Amino acid sequence: MSAPKVHRILVLDDEPDVTELLEYKLEQEGYRVEVLNDPLVFVAKVRDFEPDLMILDIMMPELNGLQLCRIARSDPSMKDIPIIFLSARGEAEDRVKGLETGADDYLSKPFNAKELLLRISNMLNRMGAPVESSGQSRIEIAGVVIDEDLHELTVDGVPVVLTATEFRLLKLLMERKGRVQSREHLLVNVWHYDTDIETRTVDTHVRRVREKLGAYAHLIETVRGVGYRAVDV
Repeated sequence: MSAPKVHRILVLDDEPDVTELLEYKLEQEGYRVEVLNDPLVFVAKVRDFEPDLMILDIMMPELNGLQLCRIARSDPSMKDIPIIFLSARGEAEDRVKGLETGADDYLSKPFNAKELLLRISNMLNRMGAPVESSGQSRIEIAGVVIDEDLHELTVDGVPVVLTATEFRLLKLLMERKGRVQSREHLLVNVWHYDTDIETRTVDTHVRRVREKLGAYAHLIETVRGVGYRAVDV
């Protein structure tokens, strides 16, 4: 029997106290950890370490976390690596901006280490879990085609880059076309979160997916007060 995979986590924060604490906590949980305090070496470190998940601060000199997230999401070798922002900026608009930039989760400082570890565990489990499938590896609605085998979205034949979370969200909506998916249901099935996590996360990701669908943005219909559904366009 092969040994279980040891997940690699990269932590970037310009405060050494934070990175030392996280390194200690994460290694206690059995993760392999690399920490950085200098955002300028972020890209080189990611390519060398090949993390399974990244925890990024936002407010840093030279390059902030939002800029680094955009770099990661535009790089084919990094675009699917889950990112959790850990920031002193805890207002709702800050969290929305972080998620809109491409992060998969956002936690405010001061943070609860147990909560952070739980979110990391859930996210890594989700990434390694077999995707629940309707049996359709390729789903098409008008000019929008999502192909699970190729992990590809095309809009009118043109490939569109989605993060792993965005891909799971759109695929779930398309394979359940016409059926309303509540925000709570989406949190559980796409993010694998308990429903007490705020549902604004869903709204932010849906907005990003709509932007990427362009002329087919209305494929995702809002059901006021409930959630979303995919519809024919």
